[in-house]
Amino acid sequence: MFWEGGRPTAEICSCCGNESDVGDDSVLGLRGYRGYWVGQGAPWSSPREERKRKSEGWDLLEQLANIPPRWR
Repeated sequence: MFWEGGRPTAEICSCCGNESDVGDDSVLGLRGYRGYWVGQGAPWSSPREERKRKSEGWDLLEQLANIPPRWR
């Protein structure tokens, strides 16, 4: 969980590498970060986690489709 009770947890996403409250403190900031990340080919920040998730069937388009409308 990256936010709890309206406060950032400083957790770093193993997928995109974003740290809560750094690139996601606003919808526009998050959209910019996400756009840059996808534009770079959506590289994983943790190769080990990437191998695990992809073996479980992780899909970028499905992941993006699961973003709540407010944060798209």
